Amino acid sequence: MIQSRSPFEKMIQAAQDMAKAMNPSLGSFSTQEAEAMWPTMSKDWMEMMFGNALNKDVLNAKTKLLLTLAALTMRGAKNESVLRQCMRHFLETGEKFQETSEKIGLMSMFARIPAMTRAMELASEVMDPNEDKET
Repeated sequence: MIQSRSPFEKMIQAAQDMAKAMNPSLGSFSTQEAEAMWPTMSKDWMEMMFGNALNKDVLNAKTKLLLTLAALTMRGAKNESVLRQCMRHFLETGEKFQETSEKIGLMSMFARIPAMTRAMELASEVMDPNEDKET
C-alpha cells in the first residue's frame, strides 16, 4: 500500500526542488554546517531582532530570548541548531544553567515531557550544568 504524502510534505519537497534548481549546492545543505558557520547572530542583527531597535522600552533581549526558547520547545525542540543558538545568546546575557532549566521545565506542562527533555539535552550541549557562572 502506498501512503500519500501530506500537503506539508509536498510543499517542503517542492521548496527543496526549487532551491536545488536555483543552486545545486543547496541539495546537500546541512543545518550543522550552517550552525558551524553562524553559531550566533551578529551584534547588529541581535539588537535589531532582540534589542529595542523596533520597540523601545517594551521587552528586553532576555525576555525575547525566553519567548523564543518557549516557542522552540513547544514545537518539540526539533529545530536543534536554532535552539542551541538561542542558548548561546542566553549565555551572552549572563544566563545561568539553573535559570534555563527552570524555564525549559515549565514548558513540560504545555510541550510535554519529550519536548522538554530534548530541549534540556540541547541546552546541556551549550551550557555546562556543573559550571558556576557566578562572577
